[in-house]
Parts: sequence; structure tokens; C-alpha cells
Amino acid sequence: MDESEELMDVVFGAFPFMIDNVGLLLAKTGDHLVISLIPLLAAIVLGVPIGVWLGHAHRGEFLAVSVTNIGRALPSLALIAILIGFVGIGMLNAMIALFLLAFPPILSYAFQAVDSIDRDLTRAARGMGMSPGQVLLKVELPLGLPMIIAGIRTSAVLTVSSATIATIAGSGGLGDVILNQVAYGMEGVVAGAIWVAVLAILVDQAFALLLRVSAPAGVRQLQSANAV
Repeated sequence: MDESEELMDVVFGAFPFMIDNVGLLLAKTGDHLVISLIPLLAAIVLGVPIGVWLGHAHRGEFLAVSVTNIGRALPSLALIAILIGFVGIGMLNAMIALFLLAFPPILSYAFQAVDSIDRDLTRAARGMGMSPGQVLLKVELPLGLPMIIAGIRTSAVLTVSSATIATIAGSGGLGDVILNQVAYGMEGVVAGAIWVAVLAILVDQAFALLLRVSAPAGVRQLQSANAV
């Protein structure tokens, strides 16, 4: 049997593994989602207000771009290795590493969402007597919301797909299956990888739906017209 046939046997063998171990995979999925969602929520709570404020003030572009570039440049495994020296091995290590991966896109998209609003619109709103806070809440945020959600969507997919590294820090999740060939065999490794890929796709589609719903009515009508 050549290598290609062996590879196909492993891939096809992953599906019986999923059926026989669906309980295990569901339990690991629950852990995986917890490990993913907590740092994602922390990144949203911190990144969206900072990005929106900087965009509203039209300042801090260098900060937003620099943080994003640094976040893209740092490998997740390197983050875990660095953090071991500070917080040791465990779930906290993995969550900090995933937070540092999720935060830059959220900050960058939130900044761009508000900063890119047509200045004529904000000047017209101020000319109508709106305060800066009203301009932000009634003009900039409604128009920028789709881009903010797009940033969260990007971070969510990145976090879910990267959470397999949590196993290295001893935090569990689907990485326990993917990185444990001795216990689960290559079929289990492939099954876990497929499971994570499907999970990331489902998260992406959930945010895609939210993105369509959050778009202003005029934009949705234009998208519908283009689809026809």
C-alpha cells in the first residue's frame, strides 16, 4: 500500500472514529468553546470601546495598526512558551495567549469602523446641534457596527481555530485529541482536526448572519438587489 492509499485510509477512518467517540468529541468541544469564548469576550470588552473611542477622536491610528501588526507577528506557540515563565502551565496561560491573538483585529476593525465614517455626516450632525456623544451613538456607531462585527468575526474564527494550542498549556479542548496520536491514533487526530474546522466554519457563519442583520436597511436592500 503506497502513501496516498494510507492517507486516504486515515481520512476515511476519521469518520467512524467520530461516530464511535461522539461523546468524547462533544465533551472536548464544550471545553474548546469555553477556552475560546472567554478570551474572545475579554477582547471584545476591552478592544471595542478603545477602538471606538480612538476612531471617534480620529487619533491613535499608529497604535491600532501597530498592535494589529504585532499580534499577527507573534506565533501562538511562542506566546504560550513566554507565558509559562510568568503564569505557569494551565488554562490561564492559554487564555492570555488567545486573548493576545483575538484583541488586535477587534481593536483595528473598531477603530477603522468609526474613523472611516464620512466626516461630512458627522459635521452635519454637529451642525444640527448633536453633542459629540450623540454623534457617536446615533451616527458613527450605527454606521460602523457592521465593520465592528466583522472584526469580532475575524477574531472569533482565529480564536476557535487556534484554541487547539491550549493542550500544550495543559488546558484541554479538542487539542487533546489532535495532539495525542498515541491515545487516539491518526484517525483521531484527523477527526479532531475536521471537528475544529467545522466548528470554526459554524462560528464564522453565525457571525456572517449577525453581520447581515446588523447592516443598515439601505445596505441590505442594495445587497438583495445585487443578489437578484
